[in-house]
Amino acid sequence: MSGNVELLNDTLAKAKAENRAALIAYLPAGFPTVDGGIEAVKAVFDGGADVVEVGLPHSDPVLDGPVIQTADDIALKGGVKIADVLRTVREAHAATGKPVLVMTYWNPIDRYGIERFTAELAEAGGAGCILPDLPVEESGVWREHAEKHGLGTVFVVAPSSRDDRLATITAAGSGFVYAASLMGVTGTRESVGASAEDLVRRTRATTELPVCVGLGVSNAVQAKEVAVFSDGVIVGSAFVKRMLDAPDHAAGLVAVRELAAELAEGVRRAS
Repeated sequence: MSGNVELLNDTLAKAKAENRAALIAYLPAGFPTVDGGIEAVKAVFDGGADVVEVGLPHSDPVLDGPVIQTADDIALKGGVKIADVLRTVREAHAATGKPVLVMTYWNPIDRYGIERFTAELAEAGGAGCILPDLPVEESGVWREHAEKHGLGTVFVVAPSSRDDRLATITAAGSGFVYAASLMGVTGTRESVGASAEDLVRRTRATTELPVCVGLGVSNAVQAKEVAVFSDGVIVGSAFVKRMLDAPDHAAGLVAVRELAAELAEGVRRAS
């Protein structure tokens, strides 16, 4: 069975045709439970997200801030496994028909087996992977298997990336390019920063792939700001924080659905 990279491509192209940015949400699998996490992903889609990244919880999430680290810790203490991540992808995609990616550090895939992981992710209906810590130079075997199974490979670029490095990274990627708006770990911020716009401009000079901006966006105002110059707005910590702050799971689902609706309006107001 082939994965859904074409669904991802079509979804981003549809947003562009509507003269707006796509809304891409992130939630970790297994948080607050496996079933609860699946419900949360569905709620975010119901609220208006175009794409969801399902995080594979990691014991040492070096690029993630305290909010996502807290959620990962809850998921790991609950015993979340890669099979649960794949189940989250399968059930969320089956329920919505929308593209679902996995965002993961490289080590869990390396241990699980590249062929096994790509085959099972494709079978689950996944659209691909975001791999923030896999160097492009070491990604050949992964990309070969991902392409064979119809999966996208999304690499991350940062403001510190030089133009020649941007070209190397974007030439190897597919689906879209994840532009980290600033240096540092994930988390909500008061301002997304002017560096993001410059990074998008420099990245677009190297590729036809959509360029989507993440790290720091937490509300509709910021989503609108970023949507003006990017192809997609990526929001993670703000969704996780809504779940963490909710008095119970039902309230958390309402909260993330409402945030998705606010952000979806924000990316549309930019048009």
